[in-house]
Amino acid sequence: MSPVHHTIDYIEISTDDLAAARAFYERAFGWQFNDYGPDYAGIRAPSGDGEVGGLSATGTPSPGGPLVLLYSDDLDATVTAVQEAGGTVTAPPYEFPGGRRFEFSDPGGTVLGVWATR
Repeated sequence: MSPVHHTIDYIEISTDDLAAARAFYERAFGWQFNDYGPDYAGIRAPSGDGEVGGLSATGTPSPGGPLVLLYSDDLDATVTAVQEAGGTVTAPPYEFPGGRRFEFSDPGGTVLGVWATR
């Protein structure tokens, strides 16, 4: 399935022990992973086509839960839209193996991310 502009597309679960988190999700739910080095494992989609999320050892686990990521057809325009709507960019756009992304907090303080393939 192709990503859809401005919809929830991916979740990222922070962990301070990637191996233990991966083992838990493999045993509990049968999840399979794509390895991206010592700090990240992508959660494979059940269909085997792409990923639905990831385990990140670079974040801090929190009671607030996983980082929700939206998809954007135009990341720079989405940054502008978030700022104009009153959101605060907390991590400016940066490159990652699948494209580019940024993170923001909404006016209530909830942090989300947005990614794009370019």
